[in-house]
Amino acid sequence: MNRNGIHHVTAIAGNARRNVEFYTKTLGLRLVKKTVNFDDPGTYHFYYGDEAGSPGTILTFFPWDHVAPGRVGIGETQETAFRVPAGSIGYWTQRFVEKGVAHSAPVKRFGETVLAFKDPHGTRLALVGVAGAENEPAWLGTDVPAENALRGFHSVNLLLAEAAPTGAILTDVFGFKEIGREGSLVRFKAEGTEIGGIVDIHEAGGFLPARMGGGSVHHIAFRAADDAAEFAMVKKLNENHGIATTEQKDRNYFRSVYFREPGHVLFEIATDIPGFAADEPAASLGEALKLPGFLESRRGQIEAVLPEIA
Repeated sequence: MNRNGIHHVTAIAGNARRNVEFYTKTLGLRLVKKTVNFDDPGTYHFYYGDEAGSPGTILTFFPWDHVAPGRVGIGETQETAFRVPAGSIGYWTQRFVEKGVAHSAPVKRFGETVLAFKDPHGTRLALVGVAGAENEPAWLGTDVPAENALRGFHSVNLLLAEAAPTGAILTDVFGFKEIGREGSLVRFKAEGTEIGGIVDIHEAGGFLPARMGGGSVHHIAFRAADDAAEFAMVKKLNENHGIATTEQKDRNYFRSVYFREPGHVLFEIATDIPGFAADEPAASLGEALKLPGFLESRRGQIEAVLPEIA
């Protein structure tokens, strides 16, 4: 099993109920974990993905009701793209029209059809038609037909002043290779990885810096098989690039370190283990509110302040 590529992407949302409805009912993803922000336990942390919550399929959100909108700019992820079967772009275009989802006309990018859209809180997303994706497993607990369902991440698109410094981290630390250029886009791909295997860098010097807020991507996490692989990446970051990370943090479902890459995007390295079935059966993922051990004694207080989502 390959361990390169994107592990998850975390963004900031507005109303929690609206967030759940959009990602489960409109996009047809599975809510694989309902927990809280470990650093701000009065706020939910939702994880959406495939049936098992596999690395490379997970989009997560911190929803804050009254968050001010963010501003896309230099030093931030400007788009998160999912893979869909190549023949399903027409289905999704019609679905977005019917459900009032803001979207653009499909375009070609690196030879693939891309349908860009936004969620209710302004998060910039896209669907990319991938030949053969219809033969891959899909989450079937939704009204989206299996032949049109999302199959994990295709890519993330970073808006940076220059590509080379960040590209050096992607290639040396995370096992990506530059595979193409198209206009101001530089594409990097993790060897042997289809799901979550692409990072595009949009070079755009002179833009205003990003402002974090509703609709912004907070950070991107890259995969490490286990602690040893993660610490090897940390060592390489420090010795080869002079970049220090945070101490390792236990997030219950993975263990993480964080750092700012040269373009100022917040990167995380997250272990594949132990996974989202660590504290509940795979068949009932996302149904109950799960808390880390250090917050369990405050469950009543936490549940009292969390907004109702059902």
